[in-house]
Amino acid sequence: MILAEASSFIRQCRDRMHALYNKPVFDEWIVVTLQPGAPVLSFYEGPRVEQFRQRFLDDVAPLRQELEGRHLSVGDFAFVLDATGTAYDACVRLGGASYLLCNHTTRSMAEIRQDPLWLAAQKVFVELTEKFRADPLA
Repeated sequence: MILAEASSFIRQCRDRMHALYNKPVFDEWIVVTLQPGAPVLSFYEGPRVEQFRQRFLDDVAPLRQELEGRHLSVGDFAFVLDATGTAYDACVRLGGASYLLCNHTTRSMAEIRQDPLWLAAQKVFVELTEKFRADPLA
């Protein structure tokens, strides 16, 4: 899958999740390619595009800790239940060194999951992961 297709699919899933949850599950969606030195930002939708680069290392720290010692295959995902503030709540490996980072900048994953509507929105998130498992981001 190329970036334009991936971006369109991510937006569709975001919109479907939002509709099923009756509010944004995540208000920040980011595709990054991790490279030595600094991540390469390929896609960003959210409220703090200017702060993204400045805060990336701090915001990704809880995910890094969650993933320590684990290897994500393409389509695999991880959640950090207690990430607070702008720390990333979830990631999906999209292909190669590319990842989708998802975040709600004011709520934790634990708070998001307390709403029973999360179960319906979660199904769309899993569809997103399966799409990339079948057709990784090139």
